Amino acid sequence: MIKVAIIGTGFLARTRARCWKRVFGTRVECVVAARDGAKAAAFAREHALSDACTIDRALSDRAVTLVDLCVPNRVHREFCERAAAAGKHVLCTKPLAAFWGQGMPADAAATAVAGTERATMLARVTADADAMVAACAKAGVHLFYGENWCFAPAIVRARALAAASGGAIVEMRGWESHSGSHSAYAKDWRHTGGGALLRLGAHPIGAMLWLKRGAARVVSVSAELREQPDSSGTGPESWGACTLKFSDGSVGVAYGSDHMLGGMQSHLTLLGPAFRFECALSPVDMLRAYAPRDGAFGGEYIMEKVDGQAGWSTPMPDEDWTSGQQGLVQSVADSLAGGTAPACDGELGAEVARVIYAAYLSAAEGRRVTL
Repeated sequence: MIKVAIIGTGFLARTRARCWKRVFGTRVECVVAARDGAKAAAFAREHALSDACTIDRALSDRAVTLVDLCVPNRVHREFCERAAAAGKHVLCTKPLAAFWGQGMPADAAATAVAGTERATMLARVTADADAMVAACAKAGVHLFYGENWCFAPAIVRARALAAASGGAIVEMRGWESHSGSHSAYAKDWRHTGGGALLRLGAHPIGAMLWLKRGAARVVSVSAELREQPDSSGTGPESWGACTLKFSDGSVGVAYGSDHMLGGMQSHLTLLGPAFRFECALSPVDMLRAYAPRDGAFGGEYIMEKVDGQAGWSTPMPDEDWTSGQQGLVQSVADSLAGGTAPACDGELGAEVARVIYAAYLSAAEGRRVTL
């Protein structure tokens, strides 16, 4: 049996709770741990989990196999290292590491964090990500990188077809866009460490690096951002795009945007000498619906970021499956049950973080950054 401690009670934690309960082939027990005991208890009741506890108790529980980190970016390294030291495997959501003001006073303003030189950010994020990988390696536990796009059925199938064609992927275009994050943390550099490129663009970037693993690496990055002012005078970008050049001559263009109304859009295009794949994660049109008024379907869920039910919509039959979240959790369970290496590991997460902060450096200095 695998006992999983979900750390956190937010949007991602709810997704993970659903997915862990649907793992097949391996018995899984789930508990939730949080600093706020009342929130943890309510979460456990909502999702019918076996227990709710403090983070300290989850880490000291010998029966816990894996810690699933669904927490703000600023505590990824801390919780990863604590879990590894306690002998727990770690599943960490994207981004693996981010710059939130490490080394600055605890009361540093968001403007001060945002104003940090991008080269400093890149160096610190690289060091944090490498430290997380090293901590897990030293403890003899796995660090799983939670990039769900690598397990989305459309991308998995496209990868297999590309391999069968015998041709290399020469061009990739990917994006994730919606109307803004669920979390207030996303608007504060001190918690998130970036904006749309980090939160959303990390998905297509992660998928591109995963598709090229073992064949090519990113050798240069160029980027553009749209900075988003807030009440403090500055805020993370609401739009960011980057071009990745790989060592085999292939290219990738990835972007993230908070400007998309009408529901989330997640897409990856793969081009090669004998193929073209259009991988739609969201929306998918297996089901299209029309309603003459909002509320026509009662309280039924349609898809992420849809504000109402009126007009045409694409209700998602199984958003956890099409997004790759279910496949990610299943892969982690299979790895732990079978004693195999992660399909999506900490080294990939570290490289994604490095590429994104190289993109921030590129945008800030108006030049291509060589890796």
